[in-house]
Amino acid sequence: MAVDVVMPQMGESIFEGTVTKWLKKPGDQVARDEPLFEISTDKVDAEIPAPVAGVLKEIKVSEGQTVPVQTVVAVIEADGSASAPETPAKAPAGQATPAPPGAAGPARADAPPQRVERSGESGAEKAAEPHSSPLVRRLAEENKIDLATVRGTGAGGRVSKQDILAAMAARESSSAKGAPPPAAGPAGTLHAPGALEPAVPRERVYFGRYRVEAMSVMRQRIAEHMVASKRVSPHVYSVDEADMTRIAQLRGAVHDEFLRRHGVKLTFLPFFVRACVEAVRAFPTVNASVDGTNIVLHEDVNIGIAVALDNGLIVPVLRNAEEKSFLGIQRGINDLAERARTKKLNPDEVQQSTFSITNPGIFGGLLGLPVINQPNVAILAIGAIQKRPVVVDDAIAIRSMVYLTLSYDHRVVDGAVGHQFMQRVKQHLENWNEEIL
Repeated sequence: MAVDVVMPQMGESIFEGTVTKWLKKPGDQVARDEPLFEISTDKVDAEIPAPVAGVLKEIKVSEGQTVPVQTVVAVIEADGSASAPETPAKAPAGQATPAPPGAAGPARADAPPQRVERSGESGAEKAAEPHSSPLVRRLAEENKIDLATVRGTGAGGRVSKQDILAAMAARESSSAKGAPPPAAGPAGTLHAPGALEPAVPRERVYFGRYRVEAMSVMRQRIAEHMVASKRVSPHVYSVDEADMTRIAQLRGAVHDEFLRRHGVKLTFLPFFVRACVEAVRAFPTVNASVDGTNIVLHEDVNIGIAVALDNGLIVPVLRNAEEKSFLGIQRGINDLAERARTKKLNPDEVQQSTFSITNPGIFGGLLGLPVINQPNVAILAIGAIQKRPVVVDDAIAIRSMVYLTLSYDHRVVDGAVGHQFMQRVKQHLENWNEEIL
């Protein structure tokens, strides 16, 4: 019995995916729930399991190809004893099966409020409204782009982030040259001038000995996200240093016992997460987002933790960090990092962060000036913890020191608040008194 394998919907706002790697080839035997292929979407990379046991009969979508959700990507000839699943393909654990178009589903408790219909808006006007994701609509609103004027190049005419970036770049170009904006380019191309392309003539890029590599889907998404963040948020930076000697000594003293009792290694990162939680309680504007002319102050503290991958970067979210114990924070960090590296994250686990942390110090970096992870208004960079001579009570002492950098959105956070936030983080780290065993 032939069973279709389809491109799964990896989240409510995701309508297409890119096949990045086939883990099996036609003719291979596959077991039910065995990883069959890898995909990349706007939100997350994931391994997709086989819906049934059998033989991979045909691959319909090649590596690197982007297709709408529910597109048949492969066919499995199921074993005689296997029965076809109720749905064409099984999404990874934690994913809800998407409802058919037009079908009504139960309302999510954490779903954002629905957009209020404008007074006098007719049914014809609503019908003509272009399809787009909440992220695209927010980006368009913040940059005063009328979605009705943007030609959608995504699946089914959907307006994508690339389309908005292209429209923004075209507007800037037309303003500078006095020419009408050009039409958006084809879907999937990095066509926004001044956005992702280098600001140098092409003939100066290709010279001497070189080789050309296409950006991976993840690299394209990172590029789009970083460009959008720089366009939207006026970045300001505050740099400070903290004395980590007390924490370094504590960690060294209890590291083995912590591992024995709890089965997880004790790292420095949960100390910084705890310090940031305390600091955002004191300065809530750092734990905020911007919606047009409104500042959204989040009561939950959802910390995005940047995780470096072989081919890029992803920021899984440690939700409700303010409610977790120290051990819970350490377990949560380890779990998210491990599943990020093994492509086991669910789409909702990389969304709804309210503040982010990146740790270039694990690679030896002294400090960094990170780009804000939208829609956050701030991100903390942690440098390498190094022993340095410092002055303590008019005497030179050897202390374990770390540089900390806060990047923040000057639309919401002023320099005074940024530095006060950093001082609160520093004080919490230098005067650590919480039991961790």
